[in-house]
Amino acid sequence: MNYEELLAFAGRNPMLSAALVGLTVALIVTETRRLFRGYKGIKPAELTHLMNAGGAVVVDLSPSADFEKGHIAGSRSAQASAFNAEHKLVANAKQSPVVLVCRSGNASETAARTLKKAGFEKVFVLEGGIPAWQQAELPLVKGRN
Repeated sequence: MNYEELLAFAGRNPMLSAALVGLTVALIVTETRRLFRGYKGIKPAELTHLMNAGGAVVVDLSPSADFEKGHIAGSRSAQASAFNAEHKLVANAKQSPVVLVCRSGNASETAARTLKKAGFEKVFVLEGGIPAWQQAELPLVKGRN
């Protein structure tokens, strides 16, 4: 296939061509943002390794009722709306790994950006949140910690 054939195809199929260009741009933008976001997404197995190595601060940003239904052992509950870099759970953990967990990943990513802007060095987000943890068949603890 040469350049003239590609142009002819694009001329005959403008909607397909526009969709291809749009998807390509969206993919490039998404991957570029992921590379430069400043924090790292980790999988459940990586989180267990961090916790076993010691020193990791795991903060669950799920609503209190969801936290009590099931959370990762050793994690501490914090309300996403009240969470910031001065929160008592992370105030003294600028050099320690801080792992943020929630149900969907949205609250964790917002909090991770806040911590990175405040100078935290090792900020992680559990990719997929609690559902990914459950899918990996890892245990949850019920009740308050």
